[in-house]
Amino acid sequence: MATLILVRHGRSTANTAGLLAGWTPDVALDERGAAQAAALPGRLDGVPIAAVVSSPLQRCRETLAPLLDARPELQVREDERIGECHYGDWTGRKLAELSDDPLMEVVQQHPSAAAFPGGESMRAMQARAVEAVREWNARVEEEHGQDAVFLMCSHGDIIKALVADALGMHLDLFQRIHVDPCSVTAVRYTRVRPFVMRLGDTGDLSGFVPREASAESEAEAGKGSDGAGVVGGGAGAP
Repeated sequence: MATLILVRHGRSTANTAGLLAGWTPDVALDERGAAQAAALPGRLDGVPIAAVVSSPLQRCRETLAPLLDARPELQVREDERIGECHYGDWTGRKLAELSDDPLMEVVQQHPSAAAFPGGESMRAMQARAVEAVREWNARVEEEHGQDAVFLMCSHGDIIKALVADALGMHLDLFQRIHVDPCSVTAVRYTRVRPFVMRLGDTGDLSGFVPREASAESEAEAGKGSDGAGVVGGGAGAP
């Protein structure tokens, strides 16, 4: 069956500000995110992409723009089901402040029970994203054959939830997965099981270099020392 390439959007202005963007409109890529997006066509050079699907949010559209410029034959189709989690009342707030909210412990330890006030549950987020991937996978295979490759540009928590599904992991374990901005994750779907071929691949190992940072900046970048998964995906390596 078809192979799915999942691309997380490039680093955004909300990522660097430590904000949980959610569905906030007009959140753009920052300078580094734009550079990450500009490098994406080269990283995918030679990969025959049959279809491109995107979250409708601006930061995903901006991430795909260089790829679409390099391959004018491709047309992007949007699907709200792979849009960011609806974080409700948490939207637009600083992650450092949200860390003290009692709900954060549930998000970290028991995400299948987490529901954001005024938003959606993490369980519903995963269900809609998995449904979208399965439908697009069948459509791409029918139109382009079982060896086809298609690409989706989405968000950190969405991609983590999709990887958990592909690995047969319970959603309560998905915080063990991390995907950096503009990273590439690949899943090949077969009749009996998916295979995770790549996970959070950026080709950049700078994030493993020890550095000094404040506790707040570590939390905002998703590199905190307490073992917590960063909600929304984090800003990646400095």
